[in-house]
Amino acid sequence: MKSHSQREILPPCPDSSLLMIPWLLQHLVPLAEQMEQHASGDSRVYLTARTAMAAMTSFLAAIVMGPMAIKWLKSRCRERIDSASETLNQLHAAKQDTPTMGGLFIIAAIVISTLIWGDLTNTYVQIGLYVAISFTALGAVDDWTKIGKKTRGLKARQKFVVQLVLAAVAVTWLYFEQRDRTHGLDLIWPIGQYGIWLGVGFIFWGVLVLVGTSNGVNLTDGLDGLASGCVVFVGTAFVALTYLAGHMVMADYLSIPYMAGSGELSIVMGALVGAVLGFLWFNCYPAQVFMGDTGSLPIGALLALAALVTRQEVILVIAGGVFVIETLSVIAQVGWFRMTGNRLIACSPLHNHFVFKGEHEIKIVTRFWIGSALLAILSVASLKIQ
Repeated sequence: MKSHSQREILPPCPDSSLLMIPWLLQHLVPLAEQMEQHASGDSRVYLTARTAMAAMTSFLAAIVMGPMAIKWLKSRCRERIDSASETLNQLHAAKQDTPTMGGLFIIAAIVISTLIWGDLTNTYVQIGLYVAISFTALGAVDDWTKIGKKTRGLKARQKFVVQLVLAAVAVTWLYFEQRDRTHGLDLIWPIGQYGIWLGVGFIFWGVLVLVGTSNGVNLTDGLDGLASGCVVFVGTAFVALTYLAGHMVMADYLSIPYMAGSGELSIVMGALVGAVLGFLWFNCYPAQVFMGDTGSLPIGALLALAALVTRQEVILVIAGGVFVIETLSVIAQVGWFRMTGNRLIACSPLHNHFVFKGEHEIKIVTRFWIGSALLAILSVASLKIQ
């Protein structure tokens, strides 16, 4: 329960004309005063309930849109099994012609839920929507190129350059939002809470984190339900972190940077978790639809944005350890092959190594989920290791 003095220091609520459900809660619900006492940090409109409702709304939206989207995608956007490995193509032959670009209804669910429950005057929410939509557009072009031109998508250099540009816009926007805040541009090591001020270097660092995470989720998206299940665990950790970072008292208690307004990003992250859960309903083995780059690129970018806002990039490396390992397995495989002419593992990314070894897809995915869940728990627990 917050005291009267604590509530007095909260900044005023933004222009309610740009709020939707938050505006209704604040002006029409008689219990708004009691709800304000439980709000997170600088938000005067019951953030906990809105985050939960954002998750439920996006989940239901994905469940409702899923069958219609799958039917539409089945007639236009079918997966072509055409990797560089003929053995892998044979092992995945049963996945041929599965509808892809399912990320369209994942991101649609996230955007719809955020527009309903989020504070649209909040800069973090605005950046989140920009990241979701722009990276979805890039992923859709890449997927459509694979389907329409029967190639392996955009050239790696083309795709990477566009990712850099999109990420630079988002991170520069974030830089101007956080440059005058305490620890707003610090690179923080969670154990001991050591920080290094990055200054303008924050932009270059942020672009690296955003593009790297986006590609990490993309590389992990290779088996039915693999990436989506791992995203649920990592995303849930960052729902909590964005909420806590926007709560002055809890941020102080956990010795994490307090970022006024960042609690609103938990609405976007809650919507992300709900939408991906809804997608997993159709994506679990045997998958009825794949998310494609249309989904994996923006999902990874949103996870990275949450880490950059809360200044918890190290926590992202821990929680998203599966994405990190998958990415490193590709880098190590390519590097080792160039040096020795031999393969370090049977096939990269790492999940394909186990496919080559004859493990059943469900067993591989479940074990990766377990690892992701444990890493997410470890990442949150590390906040209190001083």
